[in-house]
Amino acid sequence: MSSYNRRHFLMLTAASPALAACGFEPTYGAKGASSHLLNQVVVDAPSTNETYLLVRELEDRLGRVSEGKYGLTTSVETDEQSVGRTVEGVTSRYDIVADVTYALRDMTSGEVLTTGKLRNYVGYSATGTSVATLAAQDDAYARLMSILTDQIVAELWAWSAQNAS
Repeated sequence: MSSYNRRHFLMLTAASPALAACGFEPTYGAKGASSHLLNQVVVDAPSTNETYLLVRELEDRLGRVSEGKYGLTTSVETDEQSVGRTVEGVTSRYDIVADVTYALRDMTSGEVLTTGKLRNYVGYSATGTSVATLAAQDDAYARLMSILTDQIVAELWAWSAQNAS
C-alpha cells in the first residue's frame, strides 16, 4: 500500500515560499551579508613566524589584496607548556596556548570598527626522534594558527552580517 497522499504534497508545495523566506541566507554568497569583506581586507604584514602563519591563513580566507576598504591588525602571543612526562622525567607532550588580538579598521577614516581577543591551544608529542619532534611542533603551530584564523573569520562574518554596508 502506498503512503503517497496528494494533499500532503500540495501542502508542502504551498509551504515552500514560507520556508524560503525564513531569513537564512549564505554568508559567502554573492549577495551574502559578509560578501563585502572578501578581497577588501588588507592584513598587516607579519613580524614573527606565528603571525606569518596567521596572515597566510587570513589571506587565504579573505583574499590577498594590497588595497582595500578595511585593514586588519593582529597580535599573537604563544606559550608552550610541558603537559606530559615519562617515568624518567622526560617531557613527552607539549601544549601550545595562543592568545590573538585583532582589530578591524576602516582604511579611509582609520576608525576601529571591531576588536576581539581569542584563545585556543593544540598539543603535540615529543616521544619520537628530534626531527619528528620538530616536525610535530611546526605542525602544531600551523594547526593552531589555522584554528585561530577560523575563529577570527567567524567573528568578522558575524560583525559584518550586523553591519553590512
